[in-house]
Amino acid sequence: MNTIEQKDSWETIIEPKSSLLDLKINELVRYRDLLFLFVRRDLVAQYKQTILGPLWYVIQPLLTTLTYTLIFGNVAGLSTDGLPKILFYLSGITCWRYFSDSLTKTSDTFTKNAQVFGKVYFPRAVMPIATTITNLVTFGIQLCLFLIFLAYYRFSGQFEGTIQIEVLLFPALVFIMMLLGLGFGFVLSALTTKYRDLKFLVTFGVQLLMYGTPVIYPLSAIPAEYRVFILANPMTPIIESFRYMFLGTGNLDYSHLIYSAIFSVLLFVIGLAIFNKTEKNFMDTV
Repeated sequence: MNTIEQKDSWETIIEPKSSLLDLKINELVRYRDLLFLFVRRDLVAQYKQTILGPLWYVIQPLLTTLTYTLIFGNVAGLSTDGLPKILFYLSGITCWRYFSDSLTKTSDTFTKNAQVFGKVYFPRAVMPIATTITNLVTFGIQLCLFLIFLAYYRFSGQFEGTIQIEVLLFPALVFIMMLLGLGFGFVLSALTTKYRDLKFLVTFGVQLLMYGTPVIYPLSAIPAEYRVFILANPMTPIIESFRYMFLGTGNLDYSHLIYSAIFSVLLFVIGLAIFNKTEKNFMDTV
């Protein structure tokens, strides 16, 4: 009788996973304090002990935008669809950085946190989700920077475009990017536990993928016969839609956007299954 009462009073029950697609939402909610602790840690630690500190959240996209403006806009003379170069490149960089940071920073979840995972139990998905939320905060800061430049160009008369009503779909864009980055991160984090060479290829591959995305050029500048290959990239409709929503120039095609959404959901589900399977025995390979 005492044994039964003691069992009922236990607060933590560790159970084997029953499904590869089980995200264990209840556990994530229960460990929300730990989740936000990781988010705070990542935000504070990223630029800790640097001279400029959080200003780097703004300086980095600014320097990248100025470099692209100089190299691709002025030297190479690439089209910006009639938009001011600063606004064009900053809009692409803002979206791309959120996706690429979510992907690269979650791709080494198991190898980077092997010591922690081996000592204490908590839902392993907390780590990549915390990374994605941290990147969401960074994305918010850089979006504010973009809006400041947009307001400056608009009120100084250098740009006459207006924000479109479709901007109401912006949260959906962010959610698709989140699923996309997290899905790729889940898959790569599982693969890098066995194939360590991949971690060297991830950054290089993401850089190459950027050139296959309309970050430094508009989709309209691509010849029609090659456009299908660029549109196969699920980030293409997202960046084009972002530009259309905020700048009034770009291509917002709902069929392309639905393709990106379906691709992201499928990738997230597959990535989650691989992540959960790897979680069970990754300590044997890390």
